[in-house]
Amino acid sequence: MKKDGKQRQTYKQYQARSKARRHKVEDGDYAIGIHPVEEAIKGGRTINKLMVAKGKRSKRIHDIIVLAKARRLFIQEVDNRALDRIAEAGNHQGIIAYLSPYDYYQFDDMQFADDALVLALNDLTDVHNFGSILRSCEAVGVDYVLIPERRSVQVNATVTKTSAGAVEHVKIVRVKSLGNALSALKEQGFWLIGADVAGDKQYDALDYSGKKVIVMGAEDRGLSPHIVRLCDFLTYIPMHGKVNSLNVSVATSLLLYEWRRQRKSAVDNI
Repeated sequence: MKKDGKQRQTYKQYQARSKARRHKVEDGDYAIGIHPVEEAIKGGRTINKLMVAKGKRSKRIHDIIVLAKARRLFIQEVDNRALDRIAEAGNHQGIIAYLSPYDYYQFDDMQFADDALVLALNDLTDVHNFGSILRSCEAVGVDYVLIPERRSVQVNATVTKTSAGAVEHVKIVRVKSLGNALSALKEQGFWLIGADVAGDKQYDALDYSGKKVIVMGAEDRGLSPHIVRLCDFLTYIPMHGKVNSLNVSVATSLLLYEWRRQRKSAVDNI
């Protein structure tokens, strides 16, 4: 007890309160580095503030500041060490944007063309894989990406960085039950293609025309049994080496680009 009657704060109490303050401040997320910050601004993401290192700046950072001022964003000059702390081991390149939490699309708001493609991720947990997958999705033109709310990767700073800003241009839908969402899509005319080592048809032998959902499984377990039962087709990627599977982001890219190849071929033949 202090002399003035106030109780002395223990070290554990100090740690707990500091942690609570950090969580309160960091309810949002960060875009770290020149390209992710630029794409966050261009993509219309809500940015609470832009943090820029004091001192000499590159032309690209200068251009981002001009863009940020045009959008009337709050810009704060900070010491480079402050950016180091936020980025941890990442390369911030002298600029970080503090973002509001990612605003996921709503399942009921999804709209589809007759040749729509949806990518569903069944309990994916690696944020680096998720970022790489989103980059491929943006490159080929996937309409929506479905992820479950629980036991699944979510959009965060690492995903934003790894996707090289693609997260700002891909429509990500978070659902309570992936199984229920896939069943609802089947009722709307979608055919489900699940990637599985036990698949009976090679990935480039499938017909990807029309409304399709490509379903990819978790890094370690693959597709859940109940998701497998929902799939109309199970496909596999042939392996000619000593390993029996590819990294999920690489496997996803192969299927997405096969869909894109077939779609382009169909257009060219019209």
